[in-house]
Amino acid sequence: MEFCQRLYQLRREAGLSQEALAHQLGVSRQAVQKWESGASRPDLDNLTALAQCFSVSLDYLVTGEVLPPLMQESAPPPDAAPGRPAWPIWYEYKSRRTLWGLPLVHIKLGVGLQRASGIIAIGNVATGLVALGCISVGLLSLGSLSLGLLAIGAICGGTLALGGLAVGLVALGGLAVGLLAIGGCAIGVYTVGAASIGAKAALGAAAIGPVAIGTSPRGDQVFFTPIAQAQLPALRAALDQACRGVPHWVSDLFYFLASRL
Repeated sequence: MEFCQRLYQLRREAGLSQEALAHQLGVSRQAVQKWESGASRPDLDNLTALAQCFSVSLDYLVTGEVLPPLMQESAPPPDAAPGRPAWPIWYEYKSRRTLWGLPLVHIKLGVGLQRASGIIAIGNVATGLVALGCISVGLLSLGSLSLGLLAIGAICGGTLALGGLAVGLVALGGLAVGLLAIGGCAIGVYTVGAASIGAKAALGAAAIGPVAIGTSPRGDQVFFTPIAQAQLPALRAALDQACRGVPHWVSDLFYFLASRL
């Protein structure tokens, strides 16, 4: 089979007219007609474009021969980088139902900053009422870095924050910073921890604050643990004074913990 016949056959199998093929290649219909009639042959650039258009090799297009498998180039798919799998690198699901213009559920995972935004959002970066992701922002957020009303993560900030490094109104973590901070190392207004520094009251092994309770307390009023029964009324009065203006349960919490150390 000659080249002109092979070109005609490939074009018919692809369901293309001469005019449609010419439009794809950026040439005139007369040029395609001449190629198929054998009056002329395309140059190398057009041969390459024809091979790509019909998904065949140049060897097959020109000679009709197919190279043996060992001689064919084993190149990765165009969308796959060397060493990476050929499957899609991200997954996305978005529910059709919406609330306040946001999908009820949006999941977007993969390589890079895949951002999910919805009432319930799950993604590398997630924003929503409930957000789960490496970086998450929401009313309830869980992630390596999370911000929200309730934030849980390695590094988190929120009204209630729980994590390795927690910053919030109420913070619980290895390192906790907040109005009420509870952790290994706690810094804030009311603090509980192994090392505790409080602007009003501090409770811990090493406690520093106006009211300091622990094994090595430092402050204006200090209480060494274990606290003697006779000191409990003074402790109660000191805590009530230090906790004025905040919910009463903060004073109760300190008193409960201190009296049992």
